[in-house]
Amino acid sequence: MISILDIVLWILIIACFVFSFVGLVYPIIPSVLVIWVGVMLYHFGINSNELSWISWTMLALLTIVLFLADYLANLHFVDKAGGSKWGMRAATIGLIVGSFVIPPFGVIIVPFVLVLIVEMLQKKSFAESTKVAFATLIAFLSGTVAKGVIQLIMIGVFVFDLIL
Repeated sequence: MISILDIVLWILIIACFVFSFVGLVYPIIPSVLVIWVGVMLYHFGINSNELSWISWTMLALLTIVLFLADYLANLHFVDKAGGSKWGMRAATIGLIVGSFVIPPFGVIIVPFVLVLIVEMLQKKSFAESTKVAFATLIAFLSGTVAKGVIQLIMIGVFVFDLIL
């Protein structure tokens, strides 16, 4: 028999999974941690014996892959375009600030503008600075797509284990 507590927990679990995708647009929200909160709610609130060790292992590995995908996308595109360490820092600050400024477009516009300015302050030409700013934008977008796919896979692993 399903209790009211189980229903509330399932609502919270589903909300965590949905909310994790909001973190793709608002990078201030730790998407993968929100997924883990949903998994832990299930484990500690509903059934602590149902998830297999394979699921736990896959979730842990996918979490690592998610962080690597985001980091490597930034590293690849920005380095390839000749971006500086200060440009990468400006992009990070821009993502955080952009989450609050004209959401959700701020996460695209603010980092782009900050990277452009920072690269120009380092005596790069406008063309070089624009190239780095676009590379930062491509890195963010490709990292976001990769994170979204990995998050879907994580949720799929969780659901698949419950069904089997």
